[in-house]
Amino acid sequence: MELQQMRYVVAVAETNSFTRAAERCLVVQSALSHQIARLEKELGARLFERTSRRVWLTPAGEAFLPAARQCLDAAERAAAEVAAAVGEVRGRLAVGLIPTVTAVDIPGALRDFRERYPHVRIRLRVGASDDLVEQVKEGAIDVAFLGLPTTARPRGVAAHELAQDRLVAVVAPDHPLAGEPEVDLRRLSSEVFVDLPAGTAGRAQSDVAFEAAGLSRDVAFEVTSADFIARLVGPGLAVAMLPRAYAPQLAGVVTIEVADAPARVEYVIWSRFTRTPAATAFLAALDITATES
Repeated sequence: MELQQMRYVVAVAETNSFTRAAERCLVVQSALSHQIARLEKELGARLFERTSRRVWLTPAGEAFLPAARQCLDAAERAAAEVAAAVGEVRGRLAVGLIPTVTAVDIPGALRDFRERYPHVRIRLRVGASDDLVEQVKEGAIDVAFLGLPTTARPRGVAAHELAQDRLVAVVAPDHPLAGEPEVDLRRLSSEVFVDLPAGTAGRAQSDVAFEAAGLSRDVAFEVTSADFIARLVGPGLAVAMLPRAYAPQLAGVVTIEVADAPARVEYVIWSRFTRTPAATAFLAALDITATES
C-alpha cells in the first residue's frame, strides 16, 4: 500500500470522478485507475462502484477513506517537521473562522503569511464557533477565529482573547426605528427577528441577553450565514442583532446602538497538544505565542 494510492482514492472520493481526480493529481486517468485497482486487489475489496455517469464509494471505501486521510495528514506533518528542523516552514495550514470575525484582518494576515511562507498550503473553513472548537480538538483545523458570549470561554483548546464587541440592532432603512439613535431590548422584543440557528454561540449572545432581561422575542427566521441575515433585514422581513464592528460591512441596512446590548468576545484558538510548524508560524505572525492558553 502506497501513499500515492491513498491520494488517488481521496481525490476520486472528493471529485466523484476518475477523470477529475486524475486532472487534480496530474496523472493520466489510466495510471490512476490502475493504481486504485492494484490497491483494491491488495485489500481484497472494491473501494468504488461506478457507471458511465457517476462514481461512489462502496462500504469498504467508506471505511477506508478516513484512515487514508489520516495517513496522508501524518505523512504531510512528518515532512513539515523535517523541513522545520532545517529552518523551512511548509506543509498545510487549516484555518477556521466565523463569518463575522473582525478583530483580525484575515485576508491581510493570510497575504502576509503567504509572502513569508510560500510553501504552506492554506485551507479556509467557515463555520459556527462551537463546531470550530470541536474541529480544532480533532486536529481537522490548526487555528480558528471565533466569537462567544462573555459568559463562555473555549474549552479543551488553547485560546487567546483578541477583542470584545457589543451587538447593535440592524433594521431596514424604512423601518420605524431607523431614525432612532438608540433602542433597548424591551423595544426590540416586539419585533420579528432573523438570527443564527438556536444552540449556536452566535445565537446565544442575543438569547441570553433577552432571557436575562426577562424578555422573549419572536425569531421567525433562522439562517446559517450572517451575510444572508442582511438580505432578510433589508426588505423589512425582520430585524437582527449583529456585532458592531461587523455591521458596517453590510449594505442596504441601518444600524442602531442598543443601550443594554449583549457583548461578545473574539478568540483565536489552537490545539493544546499538537501544533504544526505552519500553525506556530501563523500564530507568531499574529504576535501570539503558542504557549498562551
